[in-house]
Amino acid sequence: MPAETVVLLPGTASDEVFVRSVFAEPLSQVGAVFTAPRVRTLSERLTALENAFRGHPIVVGGVSLGAHVAATWAVRNPDRCAGLILALPAWTGAPHRAPAALAAKVSAGVVRDEGLATALSGTTGWLHDELSRAWHGYGDQLVPHLEEASESLAPTLDELKTVNVPTGIVGCTDDPVHPIEVARAWAEAIPRAVLVTTTLDAYPRALGRAVQAWQQARQEMA
Repeated sequence: MPAETVVLLPGTASDEVFVRSVFAEPLSQVGAVFTAPRVRTLSERLTALENAFRGHPIVVGGVSLGAHVAATWAVRNPDRCAGLILALPAWTGAPHRAPAALAAKVSAGVVRDEGLATALSGTTGWLHDELSRAWHGYGDQLVPHLEEASESLAPTLDELKTVNVPTGIVGCTDDPVHPIEVARAWAEAIPRAVLVTTTLDAYPRALGRAVQAWQQARQEMA
C-alpha cells in the first residue's frame, strides 16, 4: 500500500512549527508523507489543501481552526479526501460566542490597542513560548487573522455527517477554550470517526494521539 499523503494545518495564529512538533513523530511511525504548510490567512489554509492534491486522495486535518478548515475542505471535496486527522475542534457551524472565537477577538483587540507584549503577558510555559514565536511570525497579519478566525464558519453537524472517510479526533476533557462537547459532537456526526481524549497536563504532544485514532478508524473500515 502506498504511503498516505497527510497535510495538517495550524490553528488560529499558530504555525507550521507547532504542527510539526506535535505530528511529525506519530506520522513517521505509520509511514505517512507529512506536510505542514506555512500559512497565515484562512484563504492560504484552503489553498494549501488545494495545492497538495495531486490526483490521489489525501489525508487532511489540523488543530482547532486548522481542523475546521480541513473538515470543510473534506465536505466540499469528498473524492479528494482519504481521511481526517483533527485536534481540538472549537465550534460547529457559526462561532456565536464560542470560547475560542471570543479569545481570538479579545486577543486581536489587545494586540491592536496595547501591543504584542501585553497580549502575551498573561501566558506562561510552553504556551507562552509557542505564541511568542508564532505571533511574531505573523507580523502585521496577526490582528486581521485573529479577527477573521473569530468570525469564521466551521462545518455544521449535517455537513460532517456526509464525510465518509476514516477520521481520528482528539479532544481535551478540561480545556475551556476547546470544549470536549464539540469534539464529541463531531465524532458522533462523522460516520467513521474515532475519538480519543487528553487533558491539559498532557499538552501539547498528546494532540498527536489523533494519528492513532485515525489509524484505528482505518482498521475498523478494513
